[in-house]
Amino acid sequence: MLEEKEGKVFPIENIVTINRVVKVVAGGRRFRFAAWVVVGDGNGSVGIGHGKAAETPDAIEKALKRARKNLKKVIVINKTIPHPVIGKCGASKVLLKPAAPGSGLIACQPVRSVLEAAGYENVLTKSLGARNAVNLMKATMDALLKLKNPYEVARIRGKPLHQIARRFLYEGERKEVYQDKTSEKQNRSELEG
Repeated sequence: MLEEKEGKVFPIENIVTINRVVKVVAGGRRFRFAAWVVVGDGNGSVGIGHGKAAETPDAIEKALKRARKNLKKVIVINKTIPHPVIGKCGASKVLLKPAAPGSGLIACQPVRSVLEAAGYENVLTKSLGARNAVNLMKATMDALLKLKNPYEVARIRGKPLHQIARRFLYEGERKEVYQDKTSEKQNRSELEG
């Protein structure tokens, strides 16, 4: 089911919920199906979609089409998020926190689907409030869209990146900073000695 949109392939397609909806009419009951899906490329693009139809496959196809239309770009750095954030939708709240490499995705199924599609591998989450799957998905998207790019924040504040970033996001840059400090100490000791 790989689909192309303007030359871009979306390999991750997760079905989050399929709900059977009943409408009572004069002749009896009419059944329809509602589906919520998540689509992503695993590299920072993710979208959610909703589709309704008389048959389940048609509902899923409509939902996938709408999810591809609603793609949003989110910040993925070192397979985690740059800072803790809370997303809200209705009575549902989702807390997302960065995690160390190797921690994995600690999340319920609707939240995990959105994070996997976006390309996150190490995130800690906590569901606060209502556990409605649809609202949890929307709250997760809200949280991801609230994320700020640490490079931009560092540039605006005029501070070095290591003062803004959390400890396990920028291992390469932190090592460079550490090496710079140790070389400064060696230079001072040589000047004093």
